[in-house]
Amino acid sequence: MPREYTYGPFPSRRLGLSLGVDVLPKIKTCTFDCVYCEIGNTTNLVPPNFRINSPPSSKFEKELRGILKYFPHLDSITFGYNGEPTLNENLMEFYEIALKVRDDLKWTKKPPHLTLFTNSSTLYFEDIQDRVKNFEVVLAKLDVATQADYLRTNRPHSLCPDNSKIIESLIQLRSKMISNKLVLQCLMLNSHHKDYIPNFNENNIEKLALAMKKIVPNEIQIYSLARVPAEYFVYSIDENQKNQIKNVFNQIIDNKSIEIFFF
Repeated sequence: MPREYTYGPFPSRRLGLSLGVDVLPKIKTCTFDCVYCEIGNTTNLVPPNFRINSPPSSKFEKELRGILKYFPHLDSITFGYNGEPTLNENLMEFYEIALKVRDDLKWTKKPPHLTLFTNSSTLYFEDIQDRVKNFEVVLAKLDVATQADYLRTNRPHSLCPDNSKIIESLIQLRSKMISNKLVLQCLMLNSHHKDYIPNFNENNIEKLALAMKKIVPNEIQIYSLARVPAEYFVYSIDENQKNQIKNVFNQIIDNKSIEIFFF
């Protein structure tokens, strides 16, 4: 049966064995056009109040069951791939079906987490927060903590909220995620272009650590490029640079309840 909604499973450096679920059209639809995006430039750059009305067809449950029965050792059912999944007005319908299928099946260890990737740009809407908080693991993007770095790195739609508002919305979301896990993901970059300032810069790193200290996520994941980026002029940070970030984060955050990982 041709697949309409899922891809993988594949080994993820952050999630273990992960089955991807795509709830968006096949054209990349996102509020950002990040310079580093591994699936290329955004074809359909939309404002954060843009909504897609695309409920799951009857094929979704059948597709999930047909694949998951072969992977009883799965670690994550992961929503997100072809853009920003919270743009789909019917996200929770997909969630409810995935939850039902997962709970119906037998697993060799713990059942896989229901995980959501988000670039955090829509989280200032209360209804989006109330949907997102249901996922057992939320991987929320926060690459930057200055407006200038935000515009350079994430290249948001002109109607996206300022970076400070995104940080505030993450603080609000964290307060609602009582039993579920909020993970902040930060992708750090270098640049070949002398005129392009990458987010690996002292000002951004210090302000990121201060922002994350305020948000108090369960976990912080710092990583860099592992695949071909959307723009040729950015490239991965090295181990020495990762250690520089680690030292700054550990010194500023200084909270043992927050786990910090480098990939």
